[in-house]
Amino acid sequence: MNAQTRCQSCGMPIEDGSYCQHCTDADGNLQSFDERFERMVQFYLAQKRSDTRAQAERDVLAYMATMPAWRDHPDLHAAQLARQE
Repeated sequence: MNAQTRCQSCGMPIEDGSYCQHCTDADGNLQSFDERFERMVQFYLAQKRSDTRAQAERDVLAYMATMPAWRDHPDLHAAQLARQE
């Protein structure tokens, strides 16, 4: 496996393609922003990467902003603005 190949949605190492199996639906299409966001928040909480749901949401949004699949996505920017208010 090429160490440089990473999922453009979550950063997980992958062998080929743009997205890992966790970020795609049954047809291989990237899941919606809302679905990916919620699953990543749940992952952060399960792995104890964040202490609270609010912190997990902030951490996930910050991380998603670095990923090619999401950094220019309008839903990401809207979610970031909503949490600043």
